[in-house]
Amino acid sequence: MANNRAAKSGFAAEAQRKINSKYSEELATEVLEWVKAITGEPTNVNGDMDNFYEVLRDGTLLCKLVNLMVPGKIKKINESKMAFKCMENIEKFLEAAKGMGVPAQETFQTVDLWERQNLNSVVICLQSLGRKGSSYGQPSIGPKEADKNVRNFSEDQLRAGQGVISLQYGSNKGATQSGINFGNTRHM
Repeated sequence: MANNRAAKSGFAAEAQRKINSKYSEELATEVLEWVKAITGEPTNVNGDMDNFYEVLRDGTLLCKLVNLMVPGKIKKINESKMAFKCMENIEKFLEAAKGMGVPAQETFQTVDLWERQNLNSVVICLQSLGRKGSSYGQPSIGPKEADKNVRNFSEDQLRAGQGVISLQYGSNKGATQSGINFGNTRHM
């Protein structure tokens, strides 16, 4: 666990400070309020890093959150405080979040939460899941997600678009793939 590790030094310490500087207590508080609104569990709605970590670190609240949004999504939540059981809860939450539409680039690694390596990525993941709240009959947080705007063009419309001359068409007359010609001088 993070508490049993030696303190980072040198480059590792600097990298960790940079990661920690991205963490926003305001956003973490918003996320904890959203979690509390859905689960009804006390979260001390205080976004400081210590509280945020303590509330979420064993993964049980995260799993309960998912099961309240999609009943039965996570079959078994481990109540044990053993490290591998807690990490298993976090992993189950991450898989469920991806299945609920959270993009992979907005998720986090299990160690980001369990070993407190990147709590900002945990906030990002929960914000992403929070934007999907209304899709599951729950409150949402953050900006509303855009709806798909699929366009279907007929063959005639596509052919008509091929004859359109773009605005930049005439602005690069002297340009070629091998360079730009200015009079008789060639520049590369």
